[in-house]
Amino acid sequence: MSKIIFITGASRGFGKIWAEAFLERGDKVVVTSRSLSALKELVDRFGSAVLPLELEITNRAACFEAMAKAKAHFGKIDVVINNAGTGVFGAVEELDEQAARDIIDANLFGTLWITQAALPILREQRSGHIIQLSSALGIYSFPTVGIYSASKFAVEGLSEALSQEVKGFGIDVTLVEPNGYATDFNTSSVQSNPIAAYDDLKAELYALPEFSASDAYGDPNATSEAILKLVDTINPPLRLILGKKALPLAQHFYEERLNTWDQWKDVSVKAHGL
Repeated sequence: MSKIIFITGASRGFGKIWAEAFLERGDKVVVTSRSLSALKELVDRFGSAVLPLELEITNRAACFEAMAKAKAHFGKIDVVINNAGTGVFGAVEELDEQAARDIIDANLFGTLWITQAALPILREQRSGHIIQLSSALGIYSFPTVGIYSASKFAVEGLSEALSQEVKGFGIDVTLVEPNGYATDFNTSSVQSNPIAAYDDLKAELYALPEFSASDAYGDPNATSEAILKLVDTINPPLRLILGKKALPLAQHFYEERLNTWDQWKDVSVKAHGL
């Protein structure tokens, strides 16, 4: 039985790739973008199976209006994929105020507004699956991605709480955590104004195999199978890493955290005071 999928940021990257995968197998898809013209290719290829909507995800009222249009058009919504977002690169000291505010507005609040708009519909249905595009950088962080990581760490915390709040309504929540992929994300992201003091750090960082190896960035088209399997799974996981690079790094960073907390355990317990 075909599903009704709502995907934000579907004009390029993961959003477009996943929309195509759903449509090719017979699902119906609501696709959003800040520009309707950017969705024309999907409409031309798949016709009435696509509902294109112009949407700025930072506008809460517009998110509710878009979700209502989707429900009215297709009658229900089975899966919501919060894919739209933006990136900012720069050391913490380099970050521009407006760029920092914009990324939190898009990546956190945009995700929140779409989620809030979908929940009344999914609760009434007593079913649904909300998929939040997080990142491996929502699990750990590196120099120059601090504000991006902050936005994704926030999505992780928000969504972990959400998953517990809505489980009783038959709604599943999954955080999708890709490692680096060869999309246009890097070129479309905002670059902060550089401070020369960080030049050597950046040069050393981006010379590491994690960034410079031939397989450092995954093929985004290879993610479709995982997303299709995810939405078809009866009991989907709260977290799903995409790519082969993120899991070893996540394991390394979490081992470090656990070791540090254990080393400081006596200090922590004493600080309880009782």
